[in-house]
Amino acid sequence: MAGRKKAATAEKPTKAPRQSVTFTPEIYAELEKLSKAKKVSIAWLVRDATEKYIAEQYPLFQRVP
Repeated sequence: MAGRKKAATAEKPTKAPRQSVTFTPEIYAELEKLSKAKKVSIAWLVRDATEKYIAEQYPLFQRVP
């Protein structure tokens, strides 16, 4: 088996980093209401709010479409 080359494998897509967040019951209840009203997930709301916060704090940090 020495001298055998590994077969080329397709690159695995890079996974997005994950983070666990704990909310107060009041904030979570509001997130649930918003997510139902907008018909999006709570995760989407958190990502959207985070992007807006970063853009506000660092105006030169723009997300490339």
